[in-house]
Amino acid sequence: MPALRILIAEDDAMIAMFLSDLLEALGHRICATTETEAETVAAALLHMPDLMIIDASLRGGSGIAAAEEIAITLSVPLIFATGDCYRVLRTEPNAIVLQKPFNAPTLLRAIERAVPQTALVA
Repeated sequence: MPALRILIAEDDAMIAMFLSDLLEALGHRICATTETEAETVAAALLHMPDLMIIDASLRGGSGIAAAEEIAITLSVPLIFATGDCYRVLRTEPNAIVLQKPFNAPTLLRAIERAVPQTALVA
């Protein structure tokens, strides 16, 4: 299975580190880690990731708004990682949402849904 280049947009440093460590342990590469809406949009356009994991609430704006802006230019699989799934689903009813707190198996299932051809095995 090829490694995915993943952008993490998360304004909580501990969660960003946890995600980064977990994804790297699974063989993926982190191409960028961002904390704000503007940084997320810029990083996505610069790095063109294979997958984005975005918190619904980011500093200086919204992860939902960042994802909408990115989608104008890029088609990138996306997982929203959030404590408020309903907030995301009200705006993006077909979104793949990872409820915080989460663990490795739920993260793997979300990645498999977002990028089905990866066929990840826990």
